Amino acid sequence: MTWHEERERLLNSRISELGLRIEGTELEPLVEQLYRELDACGIAFKPQVYLSDEWGCPEGVPVIGVPFYLADPKLSAIENELAENLESRDESMMYLRHEAGHAFNYAYRLYEREEWHALFGPYSRPYVDAYKPNPVATEFVRHIAGWYAQKHPDEDFAETFAVWLDPQSSWREAYAGTPALRKIRYVDRVARELGSQPPLVTPSRRDAPVEEMMYTVAEHYNRQPAPSIKLPQWFDGDLRRIFAAEGSEPAAAMLRAKRKRIVGEVAYWTGVQPHVVRALADHLIGRVAALNLCTRDDSLVAFVATLTTLAMNTLHEEG
Repeated sequence: MTWHEERERLLNSRISELGLRIEGTELEPLVEQLYRELDACGIAFKPQVYLSDEWGCPEGVPVIGVPFYLADPKLSAIENELAENLESRDESMMYLRHEAGHAFNYAYRLYEREEWHALFGPYSRPYVDAYKPNPVATEFVRHIAGWYAQKHPDEDFAETFAVWLDPQSSWREAYAGTPALRKIRYVDRVARELGSQPPLVTPSRRDAPVEEMMYTVAEHYNRQPAPSIKLPQWFDGDLRRIFAAEGSEPAAAMLRAKRKRIVGEVAYWTGVQPHVVRALADHLIGRVAALNLCTRDDSLVAFVATLTTLAMNTLHEEG
């Protein structure tokens, strides 16, 4: 069977019928590494890890959901093609540590403690997808891209836990003299206090376990439509200023070759969702191609600056 035939077969298969499991896949050693890190930090609690539609930890439930496509190389290839969102091994470990922070929080109901609220903020605060991060804030740790600790007190705790758990973080030196250090020391103290104790909460449910995902792989990718981008036509004039009317290399070809890296960097530094940055980039590249523009020596820098500005403007408009 050719890759095209196999790809079509997978896209038209129900996810629940693919027989996906963590055991024997590249995910298994990552979960084992997470458990070793918890052991090394004196935490006996090991959250159950299961396959789901995305990374997550159901609110109040100490379990960890992992994207189903990570359990199969062919599904990972489809994810990389259609969503351009495939995690590296290091990124997967970052997410595992983060979700372990949620699980630890829920397992011992730390979010009900007054000290937790004093340090991280009210757990009842509404979630906002389009939060506005402050890159120079020193009261938050930096772990997942986009200053994710600033999204919500629950995320702040999970990110702080992840930094504390990571054996390579050197958190004492990295956060010395900052308000974030107080939060990490709280995690360190509470982990020592509760590490050997059984959890107060046991798993009662899972969000979107893989065996209940009755839709096809193709339907999974069609569930979230791409955002529509509407930019004024006068942006064509800005693009003409950035690029040349004539030259040896078409600018659109150069931008397409570097597109994935550009989108990743802009999303990382702005905190804007990658699919939004991607849609903005694709719109601009489409206009560059339609205008038959060519590269200049400094055109890439100017294009990235423009894309970053537009992404940040989108973030503030949504907020």
